[in-house]
Amino acid sequence: MTTRRVRTLFISDVHLGTRGCQAESLLEFLRCYEAETIYLIGDIIDGWRLRATWRWPQTHNDVVQKLLRKVRKGTRIVYIPGNHDEFMRSYAGSQFGGVEIAEEAIHETADGRRLLILHGDKFDAVIRSVRWLALLGDWAYNFAMILSRQISNVRGWLGLPYWSFSQWSKDKVKRAVSFISAFEQAVAADAFRQNVHGVVCGHIHRPSVQTLQGVLYINTGDWVESCSAVVEHANGALELLNWRATEQLAPSVEQEWQPAA
Repeated sequence: MTTRRVRTLFISDVHLGTRGCQAESLLEFLRCYEAETIYLIGDIIDGWRLRATWRWPQTHNDVVQKLLRKVRKGTRIVYIPGNHDEFMRSYAGSQFGGVEIAEEAIHETADGRRLLILHGDKFDAVIRSVRWLALLGDWAYNFAMILSRQISNVRGWLGLPYWSFSQWSKDKVKRAVSFISAFEQAVAADAFRQNVHGVVCGHIHRPSVQTLQGVLYINTGDWVESCSAVVEHANGALELLNWRATEQLAPSVEQEWQPAA
């Protein structure tokens, strides 16, 4: 496997400890890419699910060990907790095994752009205001993932392409209440207030690159369904990659981003 050297990797929503986690795919990705800096942008470990049912297969441990080996070899790793690994937030400002823990971060690209890095759950009104509903939604999402795998198996047996029931149902429900749009606008507004060129987040499991309110909005997606991540190359160019499809999900940010007037 050819190793690709890049300046920065942005990864979020791995959900180690759940059945839906695509740990094998993430391991392949981490073996393929070497970076100067890696940002882990929340929900890397799913504390919610682990509290309910402990599940930690060897591949999930392998992901942690792979990241720690990268730190020992000189990679800087910054861990920004999300809502599923919120227990890490009390350690902000500390280091574990060389991994830096931070609530948020500012990353400067090779071409001088400042990017706000955060998970994004603070803009989710359901998470902030009605925690029991968020937990119910988490249970429903995991059920949808199980059903999605069963449907995928049947479609594979019939020779049909992959189709995600959980993604379909999530899109239908969340689009109906304009949740995704409201979330994206809120994240972009926060980036605008902080006077940065763009923002990189996760949380809603929806990979995206777009310009909102004059700032660049990037969502890394997840490693449950999309198996996507953002890569910064040596010249500062950014790509949103779909590892499962081994192709770009979006064109270079250089082609997408336009500065505010």
